[in-house]
Amino acid sequence: MALQRFVGGYARLARLPAPRPAEVVLAPLASRVCGLMDGAPVRLEGDGELRVLADADQLEQVLINLLRNALEAGGGEQVVLRWRADGGNARIEVVDRGPGPPPGDNLFVPFFTTKPGGSGIGLVLSRQIVEAQRGTLVLEPGPDGRGAVATVVLPLPVGQ
Repeated sequence: MALQRFVGGYARLARLPAPRPAEVVLAPLASRVCGLMDGAPVRLEGDGELRVLADADQLEQVLINLLRNALEAGGGEQVVLRWRADGGNARIEVVDRGPGPPPGDNLFVPFFTTKPGGSGIGLVLSRQIVEAQRGTLVLEPGPDGRGAVATVVLPLPVGQ
């Protein structure tokens, strides 16, 4: 019965509203999301004028989820939220110093979780949101083998 309720709840969540893309300045959005992290150690790094073409509310939800995951994984260590232009796209990265993602391809499988009490839908929904906005979301080990890097790539507005 509990699983049936959970699956029903997931099905409702999975029917996301269609994104309403507009130009979004990343710096104020990142600051707002950082302010929701209850004083957690998050460092912001990025071009103050960089804009993406995205649904601001949906992108905010993705960043909240990625930052919360990173802060939980990092065990109190500082997390970095950074963004930059990369060709015709913006690259947004959330970098933590935790143990890194588990091996395998299960991270974006519904209901797979490594967290006690986790639901296993946060990354799946985040990826759905990003892909609906013509973007990508990947989670990889940190470059030095420690921690993880969640990378969101979204299109830049025309002319930026």
